[in-house]
Amino acid sequence: MPLQCRILDDYQNVALSLAGWQALAPQVECRALTQHISDEDELVAQLQDAEIVVIMRERTPFSAALFARLPKLKLLITSGMRNASVDLAAAREHGVTVCGTGSGSTAPVELTWALILGLARHLVTENNALRQNGPWQSTVGNGLSGKRLGLLGLGKIGQKVALIAQAFGMEVSAWSQNLTVERAAEHRVELAASKEALLKTSDVVSVHLVLSGRTRGLLGAPELALMKPDALLINTSRAAIVDQSALLHALQTGQIAGAGLDVFETEPLPPADPFRTLPNVLATPHLGYVSDGNYQAYFREAVEDIQAFLAGNPVRTLS
Repeated sequence: MPLQCRILDDYQNVALSLAGWQALAPQVECRALTQHISDEDELVAQLQDAEIVVIMRERTPFSAALFARLPKLKLLITSGMRNASVDLAAAREHGVTVCGTGSGSTAPVELTWALILGLARHLVTENNALRQNGPWQSTVGNGLSGKRLGLLGLGKIGQKVALIAQAFGMEVSAWSQNLTVERAAEHRVELAASKEALLKTSDVVSVHLVLSGRTRGLLGAPELALMKPDALLINTSRAAIVDQSALLHALQTGQIAGAGLDVFETEPLPPADPFRTLPNVLATPHLGYVSDGNYQAYFREAVEDIQAFLAGNPVRTLS
């Protein structure tokens, strides 16, 4: 009997076509599941015979309780080399090896700018009007040249976002708990005196921080109240960095002009969630890392991870 491998949350039904899974045959039989499974009992039913599971980012969390219900599981592979939704201690306790894959930073940078430009130039409103034979020009776009982009975080993604902003003629400032003047200057970015100063002076604020105990709820009602009424907030990082109730209030009351959101507390976003319908929100279904290059790397290296594990020499293990 071949080992059973399950690939979860293959929303676009492309996983099996983007890598050489056939190289694992006949030792491993792979099957992709295209629908997200949020119910744990249903998930266990789908995975109970699988020795190998491949997950995409944080779409399906692997908790201690889930590991305990999957005694056959021996290898868990996640795209990327960090996944906060996997309980690594529980994996070790249950004898499950957890491996990752490479992941590029270009795709989220590109999506960040798609959201900024889409909001600033009212592209959804104008495109819908054009398709529906509505008014020919109904909005006035907001130019970016000479405006200020404030970056919360200046890591790999933030640095590339800053470079593009500079090409548009924007001023760029950044802030994070550990950011120094010297590091900011390396990227021709001004270090904001404080988080509050950045929020008060920026025309566009973009979040590029890792979710942690220090960053959870970093932007709440008091912080959002500091932003300019015509400012835009972009979040392609993690939803929990911004207090979602406070953000909803700020958008509904016009406290800020708009938000470009790619991440949400519950994914997929529930059908009745107000973020789906707010007119000043440009929302995408967590597409930041969803690109052909990233997907090819994820699944190619997932196959490599399985081959190395079967050979007794696991690679890219997470601790």
